[in-house]
Amino acid sequence: MNKPIQFALSAIAATVAFGASAQDFPAKDRTVTIVVPFAAGGPTDRVARDLAEALRKPLGGVSVVIDNAAGAGSTIGTAKAARATPDGYTLLLNHIGMATMPALYRKLPFSVPNDFEYLGIVNDVPMTLIGRPTLPANNYKELATWIEQNKGKINLGNAGLGAASHLCGLLFQSATKVEMTTIAYKGTAPAITDLIGGQIDLLCDQTTNTTSQIEAKKVKAYAVSTAQRLKTPSLKDLPTLAESGLPNFEVTIWHGLYAPKGTPAPVLAKLNEAVKAAVKDPDFIKKQEGLGAVVVADKRVEPAEHKKFVQAEIAKWGPIIKAAGTYAD
Repeated sequence: MNKPIQFALSAIAATVAFGASAQDFPAKDRTVTIVVPFAAGGPTDRVARDLAEALRKPLGGVSVVIDNAAGAGSTIGTAKAARATPDGYTLLLNHIGMATMPALYRKLPFSVPNDFEYLGIVNDVPMTLIGRPTLPANNYKELATWIEQNKGKINLGNAGLGAASHLCGLLFQSATKVEMTTIAYKGTAPAITDLIGGQIDLLCDQTTNTTSQIEAKKVKAYAVSTAQRLKTPSLKDLPTLAESGLPNFEVTIWHGLYAPKGTPAPVLAKLNEAVKAAVKDPDFIKKQEGLGAVVVADKRVEPAEHKKFVQAEIAKWGPIIKAAGTYAD
């Protein structure tokens, strides 16, 4: 048999075999791995582990495990997932970073719009604006006055380049039109420690990181970043930043599930159905509420709407990040 014919037959056989495996997805003897581009124990890792548990039943009881591939502002793990075999057994859970990385990094080893299949947004995590306990302002109105009176002297902390607190801080400075001294930490824990100790003045971070500190009255809480007030008992009296005088201020740290580009359509369909089942799972909802997160109950759980939403977020954050002159190589 000549080589061209042999190659063609081999390609056809491989395609048929791959198609058959797609129809049988997920195989009982295989494991589905969710790559989390952050360290174990962090907010995104906790969301991923809850989601993994909720996905097991709709995926026929197969094992769903977490692979923490942290580093470089989530680009290492995201690149790892993009390079994975597109068979549905390696997925990616990432947050709002999928929309901000294109502006934050001059060069990326992947394309957010082109190298992934979109499987659905699973939750939204609200943000809270908090201050050091010795700050003289006791509510947002007083804080706004204090900010105006202390221009050029305000220290705003964050958990590092591309972190949720970094993004919220950029948006806050843009909305208030007040430039603050940004103090970047290697994670949320040291940032909150310094906020409590009075080394920095303000921090805008996820409820998953701030609620316990607010409840313990270790920090002062001023507002939330959502369109409506939160229902969480300890946060329900906090005004939104929008109602406090910053129109259209809204930022939540959403998490979405992705597969490598080229994953077969039948596999994607099964994965999306599993995601839809997971976000309706009572245990998943309860666990997410315990983290201060809101499980998605809208059309963003559909792949097309998920991708449309990410594209809108890229358009939203790109100008803000570029205006701040914040880049990483």
